[in-house]
Amino acid sequence: MIKSILFVCLGNICRSPVVEAIARLEFSRARIDVYVDSAGTADYHTGEQADSRSLASAQRAGYDGSPHRARQISAEDFEQFDAVLAMDNRNLATILSRCPERFRGKIDLFLRHAGIASPLEVPDPYYGDDGDFRRVIELGRIGVEKLIERHRITA
Repeated sequence: MIKSILFVCLGNICRSPVVEAIARLEFSRARIDVYVDSAGTADYHTGEQADSRSLASAQRAGYDGSPHRARQISAEDFEQFDAVLAMDNRNLATILSRCPERFRGKIDLFLRHAGIASPLEVPDPYYGDDGDFRRVIELGRIGVEKLIERHRITA
């Protein structure tokens, strides 16, 4: 049974912190004790809040991402977390290239791990518009809902 999940995107300011906020609230609402966090594969924004557009989109959807501070994935994360879930294939490849062999079974795409066949990636909204940020919320909700269903089945 999964007790901890790390969501990972590139800079840890758009996708992964929003999915983290969704997962934190929805796991709590479902009364499921799973520790969630997020990180980026790059260190571009370490210590910064999530992108203001991500925060606004999350807030409109009922999720609070304001406490978030960006961080880069660390070697310790591979041991600490039961699942390390990438938002897209590019970041999945980066994570796998840094992950010790013994922890590779913990690594997957977020949506695939949740049991969603298509789409497999949460698209990066950084250069997009409000619709792209809403899409992150939509896919995050669907993916987290599926994670909750999987958790209940295996519990």
